[in-house]
Amino acid sequence: MSVDGRVLGSIGPGLLVLIGVADGDTDKDAVALADKVAGLRCFNDAAGKFNLSVADVGGSILAISQFTLLGDCRKGKRPSFTGAAAPESAVPLYEGVIRRWRDSGLPVETGEFGAHMLVHLVNDGPVTLMIDTEKTF
Repeated sequence: MSVDGRVLGSIGPGLLVLIGVADGDTDKDAVALADKVAGLRCFNDAAGKFNLSVADVGGSILAISQFTLLGDCRKGKRPSFTGAAAPESAVPLYEGVIRRWRDSGLPVETGEFGAHMLVHLVNDGPVTLMIDTEKTF
């Protein structure tokens, strides 16, 4: 992941986690999201079953702030981002998720909040999962 040609974060096997903070999200949402992702059994075991977490496989997390996940495309042709939290409330929650992962011993790389980032992904699977704290917890 790079910003203005500078590589800010890079991982090997692991998870690319795009984090969108919604207006009204709280510390409880940040903790729940961090714990869910850290414990999510989304890697194959020897039998090819999803039974291993990112920690189990010795993986890392690349965390990218992504307010556009909150884009509402139900009306018109231009997405509305009114559901996204303002930076003053989103940044502490985003950083709280990252801190919780690091405190648990997971290696975490990050992007730069609010920057135009170039993210390269090799999707080995492909497996893409969505976790919405409003719908999940």
